[in-house]
Amino acid sequence: MAGGRTLGRRFGWLWAAFAVSSYGTGIGFGAFPLIAVLVLHSGPAQVAALAAAGRAVGALVAVPLGPWVEFRRKRPVMVAMDLTRFAALMSVPAAFALGRLGFAQLLVVSVVVATADIAFRAAGGAYLKGLLPPADLLVANSRFESTTWTATMVGPPLGGYAIGLFGPVTTLVANAVSYLLSALGIRAIGGSEPVPVRTGAPRLRARDLLEGWRHILAHPALRPLFLNSIVVNGLIMASEPLLAVLLLDSLGFAPWQYGLVFAAPCIGGLVGARLAHRLVARFGRHKVLRTAGALRACWPLGLVFVQPGVPGIVLIIVVQLGLVTCCGVFNPVLATCRLDHTDPGRVARTLTAWSVSSSAAIAAMTAVWGLLAALIGPRTAIAVAGVVLLATPLLLPRRADRYSRGEDQLPGIKGGI
Repeated sequence: MAGGRTLGRRFGWLWAAFAVSSYGTGIGFGAFPLIAVLVLHSGPAQVAALAAAGRAVGALVAVPLGPWVEFRRKRPVMVAMDLTRFAALMSVPAAFALGRLGFAQLLVVSVVVATADIAFRAAGGAYLKGLLPPADLLVANSRFESTTWTATMVGPPLGGYAIGLFGPVTTLVANAVSYLLSALGIRAIGGSEPVPVRTGAPRLRARDLLEGWRHILAHPALRPLFLNSIVVNGLIMASEPLLAVLLLDSLGFAPWQYGLVFAAPCIGGLVGARLAHRLVARFGRHKVLRTAGALRACWPLGLVFVQPGVPGIVLIIVVQLGLVTCCGVFNPVLATCRLDHTDPGRVARTLTAWSVSSSAAIAAMTAVWGLLAALIGPRTAIAVAGVVLLATPLLLPRRADRYSRGEDQLPGIKGGI
């Protein structure tokens, strides 16, 4: 961005690749459920199974990928995962054009994409740690975060418009092409990357599969952040389908209103991400994590009080704006802390363990809250999730000295994103 801190040409290509795939993902948001409903005429149970099984099975399949990624050059892995996602997604419009598309194919593709997502994030985090000095990691993660929220704000409305003009598989094609462009961008980074040297046993052992979790759970700073992250993300994501039922069915919101109340607040994520490194430079990393982490848990309970019409729209926008802004501050600081407290030789395994746990928790909580909503109604189930969220700040690190390296204050972070 103009006037921002320069992180070099290689990071510029990495950021460009991330941006194009993020916008593709934004445009393709909700494509699988739409295709399942509009093309395959699937029922609610099948749509829910598609969402939950993709995450759960993808997380299970991704477990051995952490050690596999760890001891390979990261850029080729990232390119391979982009091309895997491109091929998997393009198989859907191809089958649709031939009249052979079925629900089983959607399920398989969702698992493949979820698995490749985890492997790509693991390789990307490890590559970023080796590409930039520690003082630049927060700036870089803030740029990624701001790009994510911008794509989330712009992509779904564009995707909805494209679906209206060209049909339900259009956005899936756009998403697939974005991964192809991302692979080309990563190839354009250039430069050499040494092959990681494997220490210990020459072959993959069962112990290697658990190394990421051992590191996280033994680390005094990462352990509470990990537990907080998976619980908060799981509860927020589990509430989203229930909120969709409440707004679109019970309260009679129009689809465009539903899209508006979730797209407009994403500006808060952009603002929060741009402020993150300034706040850390002024107040220290521990205080920012504690404050933003606590505040993001306070907003979702407000969704319980939503009503029909304009007052309900305003309430949701305000609640989502507060939540997304806090997440925009918290997420890049968390990502930087995770890299700072992980040795280069175990970054991929640590990030894989984190992603696998998060995906599994989201899948499990989505299923549990779906059953809960069937018993007590969606509004009450959302209230239960909001009340549980209020307790999650207790999982955050309580003292700055729990950061083993004493990096509460990051030097050298100045200027804008």
